[in-house]
Amino acid sequence: MNPQSMRFPGGTLRALTLSYDDGVQQDLRLIELMNATGLRATFNLNSGCFSPEGTVFPQGQIHRRFSRSEALNVYARGPHEIAIHGTMHAHPCTLSAQEREYEFRQDRLNLEAMFSRIIRGAAYAYGEYNEDTISTLRSSGIVYARTVHSTHDFQIPQDFLRLNPTCHHDDPMLFDLLDRFLDPGVCTPHLFYLWGHSYEFEEHRNWDRIETFARSAGGRKDVWYCTNQELYTYVQSFRSLIESADRQQLLNPSAIPLYLEHHGEVLCIGPGRRISLPS
Repeated sequence: MNPQSMRFPGGTLRALTLSYDDGVQQDLRLIELMNATGLRATFNLNSGCFSPEGTVFPQGQIHRRFSRSEALNVYARGPHEIAIHGTMHAHPCTLSAQEREYEFRQDRLNLEAMFSRIIRGAAYAYGEYNEDTISTLRSSGIVYARTVHSTHDFQIPQDFLRLNPTCHHDDPMLFDLLDRFLDPGVCTPHLFYLWGHSYEFEEHRNWDRIETFARSAGGRKDVWYCTNQELYTYVQSFRSLIESADRQQLLNPSAIPLYLEHHGEVLCIGPGRRISLPS
């Protein structure tokens, strides 16, 4: 299939996802903002770094991690995703094979048990990774992992274990990129992937930045709002479409409806369904 023919759920050309790290208290305000504007995110947690229950942080401390019970409560607020970020938030490229196994596989085991869900995503701590890191993630059942390398574009990822975001929320180009993303002239699939740490809004005193972004980008019928996992599942399912030899029929072997554009018409192929393409 021509990847340019892919359309997101509902036939839209635009998808928007967010990714936030560390499991900090400021995530609560961010989640409330996203729930109010329809945005969806993946939160990348370190299962070995939760604050002790009842922790009272010193006045002025900005990086304040949730306790385990707080995290259980907060991340249930809305349709958001949990992903791993390393059990102890260690520098991935400094770890031995045994340490990598603990850092990634154990984090997945811990968070799956904690949240009673299957976790398949990650974000690289400090943005660091190498081939050994990727190999350990893959063998641990992780299918996507976010880097910190801004693309400043909206291309659909080719390698989900090197998943590069569009930009960080403090990027000077943020609102110029949003204008380009929302341009009515868009005619190919566009993905806006925003990442950061919510404590940075408090540290830099710029909550207005993400609030303006959310108001401008949220609540639109021409944008699919998704978690990182939903994005991965949809793109991989589209790539699994099976064409007939004469390229006139398509079979959707996945469990979700898929959308594509053919000769200017948006088509939906239901789960397990086969369609004939209009001539």
